[in-house]
Amino acid sequence: MQREEGFNTKMADGPDEYESEAGCVPLLHPEEIKPQSHYNHGYGEPLGRKTHIDDYSTWDIVKATQYGIYERCRELVEAGYDVRQPDKENVTLLHWAAINNRIDLVKQGHLSMVVQLMKYGADPSLIDGEGCSCIHLAAQFGHTSIVAYLIAKGQDVDMMDQNGMTPLMWAAYRTHSVDPTRLLLTFNVSVNLGDKYHKNTALHWAVLAGNTTVISLLLEAGANVDAQNIKGESALDLAKQRKNVWMINHLQEARQAKGYDNPSFLRKLKADKEFRQKVMLGTPFLVIWLVGFIADLNIDSWLIKGLMYGGVWATVQFLSKSFFDHSMHSALPLGIYLATKFWMYVTWFFWFWNDLNFLFIHLPFLANSIALFYNFGKSWKSDPGIIKATEEQKKKTIVELAETGSLDLSIFCSTCLIRKPVRSKHCGVCNRCIAKFDHHCPWVGNCVGAGNHRYFMGYLFFLLFMICWMIYGCISYWGLHCETSYTKDGFWTYITQIATCSPWMFWMFLNSVFHFMWVAVLLMCQMYQISCLGITTNERMNARRYKHFKVTTTSIESPFNHGCVRNIIDFFEFRCCGLFRPVIVDWTRQYTIEYDQISGSGYQLV
Repeated sequence: MQREEGFNTKMADGPDEYESEAGCVPLLHPEEIKPQSHYNHGYGEPLGRKTHIDDYSTWDIVKATQYGIYERCRELVEAGYDVRQPDKENVTLLHWAAINNRIDLVKQGHLSMVVQLMKYGADPSLIDGEGCSCIHLAAQFGHTSIVAYLIAKGQDVDMMDQNGMTPLMWAAYRTHSVDPTRLLLTFNVSVNLGDKYHKNTALHWAVLAGNTTVISLLLEAGANVDAQNIKGESALDLAKQRKNVWMINHLQEARQAKGYDNPSFLRKLKADKEFRQKVMLGTPFLVIWLVGFIADLNIDSWLIKGLMYGGVWATVQFLSKSFFDHSMHSALPLGIYLATKFWMYVTWFFWFWNDLNFLFIHLPFLANSIALFYNFGKSWKSDPGIIKATEEQKKKTIVELAETGSLDLSIFCSTCLIRKPVRSKHCGVCNRCIAKFDHHCPWVGNCVGAGNHRYFMGYLFFLLFMICWMIYGCISYWGLHCETSYTKDGFWTYITQIATCSPWMFWMFLNSVFHFMWVAVLLMCQMYQISCLGITTNERMNARRYKHFKVTTTSIESPFNHGCVRNIIDFFEFRCCGLFRPVIVDWTRQYTIEYDQISGSGYQLV
């Protein structure tokens, strides 16, 4: 493959100019490799799946490396072939292994060849005739496992090729998937570096390629939207040249999130992430109060009230546009929950306290509230089961998995750089791997996993009872203070009368009914999954992705289902005078579906 144009040539006028000047331009798929091309190395047929069996014993080491014939390569290497020696095209064996990693031949087969070659002294930092080292080629072709292994073995994550392109720039330009870009970002790559000749950042290259997936990742990683290349163009300018509406909108939103397009006094506030979070948490408190307060005003004109509600809507729109940070996914739902419960408790103590019996109503309500606060706090703030590892442990894991032939993205998280325990999952909201992951709950602002799932169930249980008491309090209030009854006036007249009698109380009642519905449904679903199925929400939704589940059109067979009673004992860790005891499993370190247990109703501690 010949370089189409050097970086030092004069650039054309259109945005496509960069694409022909990217340096060592790769072919995207092995099937596209043409005879006599640089990346074919002179062999007449494409490097796709072979339809007949050749006598591999006659192949030279370059061809064996290209096709992933591991045994032939090992035979030649052990016979004394110098793996550092480039071929006649000035391409080393390690470069070939990094390029032609074809899963259709052997899954991650060429990763094993990279490992083998490096064991025999191959230098991954050597550059080929196009100026690229192995890590640049692996990044271009999307070979995440090879990129991870090379970095774990000491390759610089920000290494530049001869044209000043880093692995991140190549991944952003050539690979239209989350990896290996996500992997590189996890290794703290420099997102705002510019290449040697164009001064394009990775964000520029992603825009030039129309790589929307990588654009989102780079923006989340803090890429500078206003960074300019040598022609004074930002990524947004390039997006406008390409007339890509999606890219333009997202880049403009990124600018607005940093306050660039706001007045100076707002810019300082918007730059404060803690302040934005407080605004998102506090807005529901204001809105819920204003909706009920305006309805409760002694004003006969609904036109005036309508204008006041319009003012509330305009205020929310201003706050949303100016201060809401959509990267804080859980802040707003959490604020809605906290605000709703706050005003419910205000209503209870200021409206219901004198009307209801203390011993039979208030005392149980207060006891239930204490349990609710405790379980909510634990669900919100406790560790849900985050799988942690140091930088050295992460690199050690990568090397161990690669050298044992098991560096597979189905068991390795390319974001957290850890081997994923069974039942774990990477949470896209929290950006961390959670042991025995159930789901991310916006109402508690946290993941639900091995560390807090029991507390989450307690939270749902006591929340449901709190809402039931609130509904009972509203009905009791109407019976004492409103001159109407359901039996006497009928449904519609009754609804009209209670809404007129106390609009605030009716507003609280509507909130209570809404929360009752989703809490009741969620609690029933959770109990069914825990007791009857022995699975998590994530496992139920993605059972077909996991080999250890047997899925039919009507059922899911889980290896973790040990019967209803045993499932409940195991989940809630119930014990009773030695009659039964649960299996205690450390799901942060459990990598197989096998763990110690004994038959019958008893359980063995592990």
